[in-house]
Amino acid sequence: MYYDLLPKIKNAVRARKEFFQTSYSNLDLAVAKLLVEEGFLKSASKKEVGKKQYLEIKPAFKSGDAVFTDYKLFSKPSRRMYRGYDELKPVRQGYGISIVTTPKGVLTGKQAKKEKVGGEYLCEVW
Repeated sequence: MYYDLLPKIKNAVRARKEFFQTSYSNLDLAVAKLLVEEGFLKSASKKEVGKKQYLEIKPAFKSGDAVFTDYKLFSKPSRRMYRGYDELKPVRQGYGISIVTTPKGVLTGKQAKKEKVGGEYLCEVW
């Protein structure tokens, strides 16, 4: 799940890994693709070996520094948090993104506000 994916990305960035592999889920893939679109990751792709599926993720670095620095989880299996589109605020004065699952798919807070749709507030990444 995404709450396991984000610490793995942070650890890989701190260890300066070129790429790493992690377990696959549709939500993890959607979150990783969103992070690729926003520039926090170079690439994220689904790989298969036999029946086993996994994600291969490449962190992004800009002039030697990591683009992905930290995250904060809000919604987890024991405590779900939902927000309407009018409650979505900028993260770190616009330098970060919030990730929201909506009926229109996994979106950033900015995209959800533009589409006027709320949902489960997963996390913030900067």
